[in-house]
Parts: sequence; structure tokens; C-alpha cells
Amino acid sequence: EVQLVESGGGLVQAGGSLRLSCAVSGFTLDDKTIGWFRRAPGKEREGVSCINDNVDSGYYPDSVKGRFTISIDNAKNTVYLQMNSLKVEDTAVYFCAADQMGLPCNVVMPNGYELDSWGEGTQVTVSP
Repeated sequence: EVQLVESGGGLVQAGGSLRLSCAVSGFTLDDKTIGWFRRAPGKEREGVSCINDNVDSGYYPDSVKGRFTISIDNAKNTVYLQMNSLKVEDTAVYFCAADQMGLPCNVVMPNGYELDSWGEGTQVTVSP
């Protein structure tokens, strides 16, 4: 059974940092595509980062560029999203999602429609 479980969300003050984890079971991450997305209240889902075949695709929207970094630990079958210099507007539910066929990140971003496995999300709240 394929499962993606996000963790690491919480309440943090603006300027702080959080590291989200996406623990994957049911398949190994080699040659796969994992994306991080977020959905803020009243807004559409936004792709914030993507990794393909263990390589950071470099996809970061302007809203997070320079502050967010995706990484992978194959030994733990886990993908991380390091979020620094957090802003109030980063408040959202953050999801990770996977494509086992390894579609390129420039295909699955920014909407994630092609991704077939999703976690349930973790809430990130940034206070002023």
C-alpha cells in the first residue's frame, strides 16, 4: 500500500523556520517524482517544490524562492521541505505528492494534476 505521511507542521512566528517531512512507504524514491504543494484558505493549490530522480528540480515559485529547499534521504525514504524566513502568507496546509512513473517536475508543476499519490497534509501557521 502506498502511503505518504507529512509531518513537521505547526505554529511559528514570522521569520522562523520549519522542516516538513514526507515519509513514503509502498515504493522507493529512486527515479520517482515528489512534489510539495500548499493550499491556503480561499486560494488554489500551489506547487512549491519538486524533486525528480533524487535531484532538486530547482522549481520554486517566486513566493518561496530563496527561502524553501527540498531534499531527500533515500535511506529513510523521506523527502523534506526546509522552510526559512517564514512569512504570514506561507500559512497553509502543506501536502506532498508522488508520481511513481517519474514524470519531470516541469510537467507536474505547478498544479500536480499528474501526481497519483497524496498525503493528507500538515498545517503550517505563521503568526505576525
